[in-house]
Amino acid sequence: MGMLNIGFGSMINADRIVAALSPESAPVKRMITKAKSENTLIDATFGRKTKTVIITDCEQIILCAFSAERVFGQSNDNLIKFMETEDE
Repeated sequence: MGMLNIGFGSMINADRIVAALSPESAPVKRMITKAKSENTLIDATFGRKTKTVIITDCEQIILCAFSAERVFGQSNDNLIKFMETEDE
């Protein structure tokens, strides 16, 4: 799939994405705290509120200021198609 724009000129390898999560749940907050302490957190929010937490297959956690719908496309169909291509 190539590179994916996550905003503010930041790009990530779309082939390495495992999950895109909401930052509101307690388990995700614990993952973020753990990633900070292990230096595996990438903050791509540029000081804005985190709306999506992206998990990669190399155990990097990426904070994004845009919603998953905006990053992966405007409709849920695009997000579902993206996730289905990961299974192939």
